[in-house]
Amino acid sequence: MIKVLFICHGNICRSPMAEFVMKDLVRKAGLEDRFLIASKAARRDELGNDTHYGTKAKLRQMSVPFAKRRATLLDRSDYDAYDYLIGMDEENMRDMLRLFGGDPNGKIYKLLRFADEDRDVADPWYTGNFDETYEDVLKGCTALLRMIGKK
Repeated sequence: MIKVLFICHGNICRSPMAEFVMKDLVRKAGLEDRFLIASKAARRDELGNDTHYGTKAKLRQMSVPFAKRRATLLDRSDYDAYDYLIGMDEENMRDMLRLFGGDPNGKIYKLLRFADEDRDVADPWYTGNFDETYEDVLKGCTALLRMIGKK
């Protein structure tokens, strides 16, 4: 079982978008039984809240299934529980490295690195641009699935 955890600031915009996009890609590839995919927050701001309405609207527009959920907080035990811990931006990366005390097993990645891009996924909470965020998330998740599929 390949365990993937997506992380963003509040776990209401980017990381749940990545979670649901990745689940959809895995389902379409017929690999659901090989993956466990989830998302969590690096910060406490939105804990308990459902996915942002802008993320839900974009997922509906793109026919990506999603479910009601609650933002949950990243925990130190997540490092051992997951194979891939994937942040959306540099702040998420710093938060993970601080919480986990580094990355001794090489499990922490920034999403767009899988697509050979060294940049952040813009936070639509601030930009309001869920289209741009979706394109970045799709690009990163598609590249991640392609990379894992070669292993």
